[in-house]
Amino acid sequence: MRHAAICSALLVVLAASAALAQPGPANWTRKKLIETGWDEPTTAWLRQNLAEIEKQPFDGILFGAVGRIDAAKTCALRGLLCPDPWKREWFQTCVDDLKACKFTRLTDNFVTTGANPGNVDWFDDAGWKNVVEHWRIAAWIAKQGNARGILFDPEPYTEPYAQFRYQAQPGAAKHTFVQYCAKARQRGREVMQAIAQEYPDCTLYCYFMNSVNASAAGQADPVPSLQAGGYGLYPAFIDGWLDVIPPTITLVDGCESAYLYNSPGQFLESAVMMKGDAQSLVSPENRRKYRAQVQTSFGIYLDAYANPPTSPWYIADPAAKTDADKAAPRLDRLRRNVATALRVADQYVWIYGEKSRWWPVPRTDLAKTWEETMPGCSAALAFARDPVSFGRQRIADLKAAGKLNDLILNGDFTAAKATLPGGGTMEWKEGATPAGWGSWQADNSKGSFTWDRETGAAAKGSACAAAVADGCFLQAIAPVKPGEHYAVQGLRKLKGSGSAWLRVRWQTAEGKWIAEERDRLIYTSAPTDQWGEMFDVVEAPEGVGKLVLLLCVGGERSADDAAWFDEVHIYKLD
Repeated sequence: MRHAAICSALLVVLAASAALAQPGPANWTRKKLIETGWDEPTTAWLRQNLAEIEKQPFDGILFGAVGRIDAAKTCALRGLLCPDPWKREWFQTCVDDLKACKFTRLTDNFVTTGANPGNVDWFDDAGWKNVVEHWRIAAWIAKQGNARGILFDPEPYTEPYAQFRYQAQPGAAKHTFVQYCAKARQRGREVMQAIAQEYPDCTLYCYFMNSVNASAAGQADPVPSLQAGGYGLYPAFIDGWLDVIPPTITLVDGCESAYLYNSPGQFLESAVMMKGDAQSLVSPENRRKYRAQVQTSFGIYLDAYANPPTSPWYIADPAAKTDADKAAPRLDRLRRNVATALRVADQYVWIYGEKSRWWPVPRTDLAKTWEETMPGCSAALAFARDPVSFGRQRIADLKAAGKLNDLILNGDFTAAKATLPGGGTMEWKEGATPAGWGSWQADNSKGSFTWDRETGAAAKGSACAAAVADGCFLQAIAPVKPGEHYAVQGLRKLKGSGSAWLRVRWQTAEGKWIAEERDRLIYTSAPTDQWGEMFDVVEAPEGVGKLVLLLCVGGERSADDAAWFDEVHIYKLD
């Protein structure tokens, strides 16, 4: 059994890690979902509807800032790539709106900017002076409004569709592509300097960065591809950002091309491209900063799950035999793909929708909410975003409905007899493991696995492992099917040296170990002399037939060292 070697290696790694750093909340942040779409609120709308907006399963949103020029005219920040002069005071009401918002859930919000109208030639010094000021105003709004940063949408939606397309530039006949790139890089420096001066720890989130030029990335000479493409000048603009970017600013490549991704391989391949080949579009002197400060992200297109199967923007069920596709498979794909995107992304995944809305909006073309269009989508996103919180809530809901079924035998360790699923019973014997449980330990481990009938977290009774250098209690759950989700829960308490944790492993129906890379180790940070909860949600891999739960113990050196387990439960969440 390979468990011995794995447990021993784990203890070595844990000891080494403890000597280097103390892990905890300051070292790690949960991945986050950002909402965007046709229901994007303005700052005024956000202020008025914040309570309703914060009910949805997101960590942040995009919002529009609309400045007031006079009683009759407004100025949308999204159109900042224009040569017109703007005044900061036009947007003071936007800042006031944001300051009035008392956010409780939405921690990572971004003010929206875009590449429209995109009618400023890169050689137009006067025009770019104003553009840079527009970016400065955007950074000021984000900073003063306590937003995480700026969202930049590089896609041109209105004529002349020109900002990053070399062939559309007014001076293309006079200046070469290389000359335009040099100017774009200069403008990038000017923009980043303005952002950094106004908001030195800003996050600049882009719907896409160099991922849009993936076909040019990694080529020996990317110039021909860039020169003919719609975003050929964009890498130079980004390179300018990197020329002067302070280490406190983060850039995010949102990889909008992920809209139809439907497998882990697609997300992983894109992440490799963004972290790897895309560096070839950056000057050598900026690649270290690119690797350190550009995050990978992905866009999830909700409409692709709600559209009819005949739509080209539809994510098909790989296992479907016909076009008749019910809601549940769509939701399964949505949850799975969002969970994969979050696992692969550095920090953020953005959810984009056009067909429906998440909250009230002053638009007649968005009559239905997303929950009405695709019932269950909120729960699917909540599950993908935070499986642990979702699992706890699901357990509470099942319990309230009288449908909570514990799959573990004698998980509270109060019974001397356990009824086996296939019939028959397992009775406890003096000095043996608790009823329903087996045990294993390495050859060099000489400890004991017993039922402690006096010690318990609530009622008397627990599983006790004493003087165990490397071993576990174990119990198998069957049948288990691929894609099913289970909440795994338990308590542990320690005396002396050693450590204890839960481990979920997988077997085929015939009992062969599989998918070792999908093993889940579950710990608690509670003091060792107290009962500490271990809790997680796991997904059954392909080929599975059994879930095997191990109550693991390691590092105990003497007969006085012991670990107790209690209140061990497994609940099926689907």
